[in-house]
Amino acid sequence: MSVGPQIIIALDFANIERVRALVAQLDRRRCRRKSGKELFSHAGPSIVAELQARGFDVFLDLKFHDIPNTVARACAAAARLGVWMLNVHTLGGYEMLQAARTAIDKSTRRPLLIGVTLL
Repeated sequence: MSVGPQIIIALDFANIERVRALVAQLDRRRCRRKSGKELFSHAGPSIVAELQARGFDVFLDLKFHDIPNTVARACAAAARLGVWMLNVHTLGGYEMLQAARTAIDKSTRRPLLIGVTLL
């Protein structure tokens, strides 16, 4: 099993042109990309598709934390985007975490699911 690049570059900009300029300088074979709340809120799911079209793995860093059904649907939607990894906030509790895991497991494209314990 190939591990892939272990460096994740945070694209924490609201300016899409700054993101594109940075991405153009980086080698997809050497690092992955992280889209957080600022970039995703500004550019939406299209930024994930754009990065993937350039050959990058995308970590969607939105730290989902809500009622279990809402988090499950958000995780399923993220999986449909084809992200490599996504996260949830563990303070959501066991039921929320289980709902996220179940939603990911039902997806045809199963991203890595990680939990954030403390900000």
